[in-house]
Amino acid sequence: MTDRDHCVIHVVDDDAAFRRSLVFLLESEDWQVRSHASAEAFLEACAAPPPDLGCLVLDIRMPGMSGLELQHALQARGWRVPIVFITGHGDVELAVQAMKRGAADFVEKPFKDQALLDAVAAAVRRGAQDRAQAVRRCEAAELLARLSPRERQVARLVALGSPNKIVARELGISEKTVHIHRQHVMAKTGVGSAAELARLMLRADPAALD
Repeated sequence: MTDRDHCVIHVVDDDAAFRRSLVFLLESEDWQVRSHASAEAFLEACAAPPPDLGCLVLDIRMPGMSGLELQHALQARGWRVPIVFITGHGDVELAVQAMKRGAADFVEKPFKDQALLDAVAAAVRRGAQDRAQAVRRCEAAELLARLSPRERQVARLVALGSPNKIVARELGISEKTVHIHRQHVMAKTGVGSAAELARLMLRADPAALD
């Protein structure tokens, strides 16, 4: 099964003829495509993130809600969706703003068909990687949520490489108690070493060991 089999590319552009040409191009490469005449139409059609949403191909300038405004609205709703912006001549500054906000890429009119196809394929891959990372982060957080407050304190110091003696001194408890907490931490999280524990904590929260 390929990316094209289980995701949909959503094209949002107010120019009907150009929108049809984009749909034709993408479908010629076996992508599943849905098109929308405006940002508002897209939001009306997709009140929640579609589970099969591969990426958005989005015109940066449109009447009513612009592409940038749609990007901002989706981010405000917590959507994590890769966006490929279509820009006109002189819109590079807007495209840079979009990229700074997390857009996957932009292509400037007139563009070669392959440039757009490559950008879409890369955006879909990026989206899949982001979703997989989010799943791993959620799974790690669920494992760490099993720990008691004291076990979390011990886990953090252990992950930082502190020996039991130092952990005991830091927390004002005995080494024996630290050893017991450490065993509980390893058992509850399913890790076998301080290094694995550190990776788990960083997967759940990149700032966990700051």
